[in-house]
Amino acid sequence: MNNSPQIQPNWPSNPSSLPCELLEWGLIVIEGSDAASFLQNQLTNSVLGLERTLPGRVAQEYSGTHLVGYCSPKGRLLASAWLGLFPTGADAQDRFVLFISKDIAASTAKRLSMYVLRSKVKVTDLSNDLSISGLYCSEEQLLDVKPNPDGINLRLPNVLVGSQSVARLLMAVAKNNQASSDKSSEQLSVWNDLEVLSGIPRIVQATQEQFVPQMINFESVAGVDFKKGCYPGQEIVARSQYRGAIKRRLQLAHVTNARSILPGTELFHSTDPGQPAGMVVLSAQSPYDLSRTDLQIECKLEALEAGEIHLGSTDGPVLKIDSLPYRLLDI
Repeated sequence: MNNSPQIQPNWPSNPSSLPCELLEWGLIVIEGSDAASFLQNQLTNSVLGLERTLPGRVAQEYSGTHLVGYCSPKGRLLASAWLGLFPTGADAQDRFVLFISKDIAASTAKRLSMYVLRSKVKVTDLSNDLSISGLYCSEEQLLDVKPNPDGINLRLPNVLVGSQSVARLLMAVAKNNQASSDKSSEQLSVWNDLEVLSGIPRIVQATQEQFVPQMINFESVAGVDFKKGCYPGQEIVARSQYRGAIKRRLQLAHVTNARSILPGTELFHSTDPGQPAGMVVLSAQSPYDLSRTDLQIECKLEALEAGEIHLGSTDGPVLKIDSLPYRLLDI
């Protein structure tokens, strides 16, 4: 049974709610005549064939946006991002965009730039030049949303909270062209909780190089294409998939009356206190119950079978495991 909080029938109350500013998000642009082939050789998901999203439009569904990972040669995720193809006009050259955690945007752009070599590709971290915001609403209310015609707009997968499906948009505009945004903590709190409840992970600085993609369900949320060509760490990722070597998975959980919980916080199992059983991937305080914190955790599958999983230490708060909103693919 999923223990996610129920959304009230009139939520959100205002169909034209302002987007909330997302200070934890950044954006990288990869452009040039060789950009598609370059990224095809770097990311876990396929880039070729992605639909072009023209100015004023919204990249959406799998044809227009992909969840991607960027791995080390050891197959560990250095970054995750939402990818879209946003040319500046119908006849313009390719311009790919990565919505990514801001704390790893600069290092990711620098690492990608190291492999450009003689390719006609330019990699630019625009995180400090753009304002990134998020908007959530019902599917019906989404029809009335008018994205900034000069912005970069990407739709994330809906999140099921209780019995209601919630739509989400990521939007980026130049800071001198940004519309009004809601800077209240309440709206940002809802956005962050929706991200956790989606079960789709986001790599931040504290969790870089901690996970092979399958350890955080990347293959189950369409973040890996096993039919594409090589990329850094590809052999290890493929071997993990086909040899059944993954004994850890991402789960949803929650804890009550705990202090601020940061990504990377270790978990400990009651029957094996000598070593960590996993770690926190993302966390967010529930906007509906301030005593509750919702979590994405990565943990050993055997730790779910019996005993208790504790947060932070062997005598830390006990986690309650919740249902994932999707089916895990067999490995």
